[in-house]
Amino acid sequence: MALGQPWKQVGWLNGLPGPLSRFPCWAGPLHCQAVPAVSLQSVLRKPEVLSPAGEWDCAKAAVENGADAIFFGVGRFNARVRAHNFEEADLPSLMAYLHGRGVKGYVTFNTLIFPEELAEATRVLRTIIASGVDAAIVQDAGICRLIRRISPDFPIHASTQMTVTSAAGVDYAKELGASLAVLGREVSIPEMEKLQVEQGAKGAPLDLEVFVHGALCVAYSGQCLTSESLGGRSANRGECAQACRLP
Repeated sequence: MALGQPWKQVGWLNGLPGPLSRFPCWAGPLHCQAVPAVSLQSVLRKPEVLSPAGEWDCAKAAVENGADAIFFGVGRFNARVRAHNFEEADLPSLMAYLHGRGVKGYVTFNTLIFPEELAEATRVLRTIIASGVDAAIVQDAGICRLIRRISPDFPIHASTQMTVTSAAGVDYAKELGASLAVLGREVSIPEMEKLQVEQGAKGAPLDLEVFVHGALCVAYSGQCLTSESLGGRSANRGECAQACRLP
């Protein structure tokens, strides 16, 4: 999973077996670098803390409170199209603000894209790359391949919407050109440890990221069709109606 500076230690994961009983619990998303096949207890390092930020006030608050990186949507190709998002014109000044403070910025490009949208998606991706964004968080396998055609080395992060829950899923993300995979939110801590050890044993491990704070989906990440079937609002198009929360 990727490691940077901690945000805020809020407690310990008590009551868990073995070395996990001494894992610190952090308030905020984090990711850590995969490590050689040894116990996580002996390689625990400080995590990079990510914070969501839909507009300038949120971005500044995240930076001022110690976030190592923020993630945000631009336009309509993200999973929060009804929320506040940055515009393409904001990217140069936003990235200058972040980089001037030692903070990274990742764009969420985490929806499924239709063929008729590829030309627009290509244009937006070129703008993202040219603006100095540090990585794109991607769901669509086709978009991963498109990014690699545009740029051979622009960092790709496989989104939690890609349903990466196993070693095979991590390997597939790597085949698509990803440098990091965000594990499905339903993956347990023991399963994370197993994946970490398996990745470390391969010699060229992929960085892993996990959510440690925020809402959970009732379904597997990226696999829920409830909102689409009930009201025509697809969760994989950024329009989830969160029907599972209705009384």
